[in-house]
Amino acid sequence: MIFSIGLIIGIISITALVLFIFAKLVSRHCCRNVQDGSGYAVLITGCDSGFGHQLAQCLDQKGDEDVQQAKMMVEENLPEKGLWAVVNNAGISDWAEIEWSTIEDFRNMVDINLFGSIRTSIKFLPLVRAVKGRMVYTSSIFAFFNCLNMGAYSVSKRGLEAFADCLRVEMASFGVKVSIIQPGNFGRATNIVKMKTSSDIWEKLDEDRKHTFNRQYIDLANEYFMSTCNSGFKNSNMVIDAMLHAVTSARPKRKYLLVSAMDRFFFQLFPFLPTVLTDAVFSLSPMYAKRKEMLYSK
Repeated sequence: MIFSIGLIIGIISITALVLFIFAKLVSRHCCRNVQDGSGYAVLITGCDSGFGHQLAQCLDQKGDEDVQQAKMMVEENLPEKGLWAVVNNAGISDWAEIEWSTIEDFRNMVDINLFGSIRTSIKFLPLVRAVKGRMVYTSSIFAFFNCLNMGAYSVSKRGLEAFADCLRVEMASFGVKVSIIQPGNFGRATNIVKMKTSSDIWEKLDEDRKHTFNRQYIDLANEYFMSTCNSGFKNSNMVIDAMLHAVTSARPKRKYLLVSAMDRFFFQLFPFLPTVLTDAVFSLSPMYAKRKEMLYSK
């Protein structure tokens, strides 16, 4: 009996290995004929500044307020080959604890970061599908890394990744590749983080929440968040390189995790940890301990 079970497990393992190798060979063979997008158009949303602006400059060197109007403009100016890729980069960022936020704060964040990308995707997918091109989405590590002050932003980016994951499965039948860019702390490189003072936050709170959180904690939270942002990457080179790879490589990645080498192992492991451990991570933070001590204090 033991021998038979061992034999079966061995056969299954060998079969799985053979299938894996076969799949890799087929993948490589299929990718040899994939074009890099040269001579095609690439639509980048949100390229007035930050990642999108720099990507547009790089692609230009290599040779939307209203989505319907944007589509008409693109169609009127398309090169002969067509539209190769859409880089959904338009987005906003803000920070606040959930109780400091209003439903309008959440609605505005989700409408731009999530529904904006969905609207753009639905309009331009037929053009990209026609040439078996690329759809790229700028997400964030906060799509899976839950922490203080990023509730609304995390909601919008987690939704965006769910949309992109579903789209990737659907588009595989058409030969369209879908990639997700997951930048870490690039606030200093892009100026995407909304600057506000502790007074801005304090004045939005009602009396009950002022009693709960108190002004000293608001001051501390604002100082901590700003210092954290200022400790991020000085430039966007890592993100731009990932976007270029997603648009032009014969074998683009499904996801590009863009953090420091020191943080990479942690963020790769984090999504697979049980909730009890991921929540416990924050208890190790000095800021989290100070927060607990300062709540309700006068």
